[in-house]
Amino acid sequence: MKKSHIALVLLIAVAIGAIMVTISDASTYVGFKQANETPGTKYTVIGFLDKDAPMDYDARAQEFSFTAIDKEGLKKTVIYNQPKPQDFERSEEITMKGYATDTAFIAEEILLKCPSKYNEQNEIEGYETY
Repeated sequence: MKKSHIALVLLIAVAIGAIMVTISDASTYVGFKQANETPGTKYTVIGFLDKDAPMDYDARAQEFSFTAIDKEGLKKTVIYNQPKPQDFERSEEITMKGYATDTAFIAEEILLKCPSKYNEQNEIEGYETY
């Protein structure tokens, strides 16, 4: 076999590997209802903090729990095995990557969409700048 053929085969193998990694890492955005239908399958749920429900952090177990409301209006207890993220209560939106169990949604990663701190700064003497 020529060196060019070997290089071509290796290039094709790397390309196939990259495609497989991309496909397997692709997240699916769902609500709590669909995540409950297939427990153990990883999903990404976008929701909001239920500010009326309690939040608990157990420092010994390093477990933070709270109640979230998805975009369909369903409430679910969320368990996050990390400390509470900074400015968690002020977040506009919570993106939770994880899986559902019978009793809760286990978040492995949480991303917050924080309120814009620039809205007040953009208002100058009654005018809004964009």
